[in-house]
Amino acid sequence: MIQIDDKLISEDLFTEQFVCNLSKCKGACCVEGDVGAPLEKYETKILERIFPQVKPYLRPEGVKALEEQGAWTLDPSDNDFVTPMIEGKECAYVVFDEKGITKCGIEKAYEDGAVDWQKPISCHLYPIRANQYSTFVAMNYHEWDICSDACVLGKELQVPVYKFLKTPLIRKYGEEFYNTLCDAADEWQKEYGK
Repeated sequence: MIQIDDKLISEDLFTEQFVCNLSKCKGACCVEGDVGAPLEKYETKILERIFPQVKPYLRPEGVKALEEQGAWTLDPSDNDFVTPMIEGKECAYVVFDEKGITKCGIEKAYEDGAVDWQKPISCHLYPIRANQYSTFVAMNYHEWDICSDACVLGKELQVPVYKFLKTPLIRKYGEEFYNTLCDAADEWQKEYGK
């Protein structure tokens, strides 16, 4: 683990390579799983606030799920905040394009300027999972078999996880943190890399 301020960072962010390959996986991470996307507490208020603007971008079954469950819900296993799901399947905010690839209805609204918030940070940071503990944040690479094509493409293009996720890392932690992370990755590569 590498420590930067209050963040403990797995070296996997430097060694694993990853580039989303939506043409292969079709955005399965928005569909697979037992619960919706993890949310930070402040994001629940944002979802409540922007629902009227996001609603026109969603599928009818997504709107129905959100109207019945609310803009967010709780994971029954640990009471963490998560996005609602449609009948235990995909995230309620998911839409599909003409090729059957998942898109985020929130992000589509953001791209059109209808809302000022892009999407939940856990979605934007994936495959990094950042868990807040009382005195530190643990940042780990989450390996999921549905992302195997992203790993293959990442290796082909030689893009480590932290570089693929530059934009969301800056969005969440700021440019100074990202620059320090890049410096740490360079130092780690010099000492431990191939």
